Amino acid sequence: MKIISLEEAVGTRLAHDITEIRPGEFKGAAFRKGHTVCEEDLCRLQRLGKNHLYILDLAADEIHENEAAAILAEALAGEGVVWENNPREGKIELYAAYDGLLRVDIPSLAAFNLVDEVMCATLHNHTMVKRGEKIAATRAIPLVMKRAAIQRAAAIGRANGGAVAVRPLHQAQTGLIITGNEVFHGLIQDRFAPVLTQKVEALGSTVAAVEFCPDKAEAIARAIASQLAQGCDLLLLSGGMSVDPDDVTRHGIRLAGATEVHYGSAVLPGAMFLVAYVGQVPLLGVPACALHHKVTALDLVLPRILAGEHLGKSELAFLGHGGLCRDCRDCIYPNCSFGKGT
Repeated sequence: MKIISLEEAVGTRLAHDITEIRPGEFKGAAFRKGHTVCEEDLCRLQRLGKNHLYILDLAADEIHENEAAAILAEALAGEGVVWENNPREGKIELYAAYDGLLRVDIPSLAAFNLVDEVMCATLHNHTMVKRGEKIAATRAIPLVMKRAAIQRAAAIGRANGGAVAVRPLHQAQTGLIITGNEVFHGLIQDRFAPVLTQKVEALGSTVAAVEFCPDKAEAIARAIASQLAQGCDLLLLSGGMSVDPDDVTRHGIRLAGATEVHYGSAVLPGAMFLVAYVGQVPLLGVPACALHHKVTALDLVLPRILAGEHLGKSELAFLGHGGLCRDCRDCIYPNCSFGKGT
């Protein structure tokens, strides 16, 4: 890298973007890499604090920040992620190609960021994102760095299909099974079905069947079998999830042939949440707290199920980091810490 005075720079091409910052107004490139310096530029460059410029003469094992950023972006971008090879100050942003659930390979991202002189920042894993939304950004930090380091970081970033991906949500045909003697016999009006329907439809799925059951395990098992026979590929069961003697929903799920039953999540509200599977069909047991809290464990799990994840005991356990709702007077979920630990 050769340093030259501004007067000598006339007629040369800039080796990097030159940033201008006007507090509260603007931050960006005043001059882009490759710009040919002319006499008219000198006063502005001086106002930006530039009394000297640089001419690059890269060695064979060196790489410019803009070329490096493109290599990094290509490696990090997995399924459902798009980007443009138009780096600014060595930075490239990554965007969602369609609506879906953001999946960040957290160990790969950490390993990538442990490589000297590169970085990538993302939104939280399991964030619901819209098409065109910015989900990550990467850059090579210095102007010039060793090509080998970029290649090493890129290899880490592209492992497992890319460290950043967006998974589209499956449009499930959902069955609702509302349990409880008091609702079944008409002693009280059901409030669960409208709540669950709103959550299902907000994620693009459809409620295909609704059935009300007494607190009898055999009746619940028959309702599960009926909805599976109707083609439902996701079942939500409400009520009967606590430890009272007449809370038999879990027993009914086992009678229906569930091969996996994972009861309990590390989330408040939603500790008595349940995930089970009959074959490949997920069954979600929703505790009563979903009637009283806007957001519960169901809201953390349902998008992941629709994105094709198979959740078991370990996934429910990892929800504990960030799984404590702060019970804010005015709920701003998902723009808060709830569920953001994994």
